[in-house]
Amino acid sequence: MSEGFIIETRDLRKMYGPHLALEDVDVQIPQGAIGILGPNGAGKSTFFKCILGLITTTSGEGSVLGYDIKTQGDIIRSRIGYMPEYDSLDPDLNAIDQVRYAGELLGMNPAAAMQRAHEVLEYVGLRDQRYRKIESFSTGMKQATKLACAIVHDPEILICDEPTNGLDQRSREFMLKTLRRTVDEGGGTVLMSSHVMDDVQEVCDRVVMIHKGQIVINRPIADLANQIEKEVEAVIWGGASKMEQALISNDLRVRRMGRVMRVTIEDENTIERIISIAAKSEVQIRELREYEPDLEDIFLLIMDKLGARVKGSSELMTSEHVGGE
Repeated sequence: MSEGFIIETRDLRKMYGPHLALEDVDVQIPQGAIGILGPNGAGKSTFFKCILGLITTTSGEGSVLGYDIKTQGDIIRSRIGYMPEYDSLDPDLNAIDQVRYAGELLGMNPAAAMQRAHEVLEYVGLRDQRYRKIESFSTGMKQATKLACAIVHDPEILICDEPTNGLDQRSREFMLKTLRRTVDEGGGTVLMSSHVMDDVQEVCDRVVMIHKGQIVINRPIADLANQIEKEVEAVIWGGASKMEQALISNDLRVRRMGRVMRVTIEDENTIERIISIAAKSEVQIRELREYEPDLEDIFLLIMDKLGARVKGSSELMTSEHVGGE
């Protein structure tokens, strides 16, 4: 295995009987904030279980933080923090005892775990609520407590599964800033799974996408827009359906969202052709500009190319987690 990557696999394969869950996965993941994405049943959960040493691989090899996934899973797991999507908190405990207990489960002595619990609860914004029972907490406070439990032992890699699930806007913004701060100030690595592409784009610099047991994307988010064809966006008034048909009849590729037409730029004459077609069709173009795709649109286009017809990120993503299939 090479140096400089926190996670690396080569020819990693996992079979469940006749079912191929992971197919010869070769991936190198550097330190930083990485979005781990994939449609339902893609193999994301199986990939996590393999690299954490929770299940045996069928073939291939891998390492996490330089440790072998086949023989050193216990060491790997001691250096990982995991914030699950599901409710993992004891409602009868107060926050300080919940986080302290998480530290003790990870091997910390009680005194060190208690001191660290105070520190991380302040870090996640719960300093004044640390002695309150978790059953009285809002969803945002519970999510923050789960994050505190995940980082109490100062892990080198933090895995977050749907960290903003159920949060209001203010709590969501605080959670995302805290995750980003963990990378920027703490020098750690965050692997974040979320169906909210805006959240991924706000926190992460890179995305790894799994589809049908294979890694189909592993690159910086900034590079993704270069992987799809450029489009021009036209807002049509008075005859959107007529305009769509006219564009198609003139051999232009168009994606329609109501009155908005996104037309693939074929050459330097595409914009002039759109204007001419609108004039001949007697429809108005209210706005015309080059379209800058956001992360969700990029992934919908990629999924479409891969043959998975999805309408939004809620269909694109899965809520599978490390603890189950």
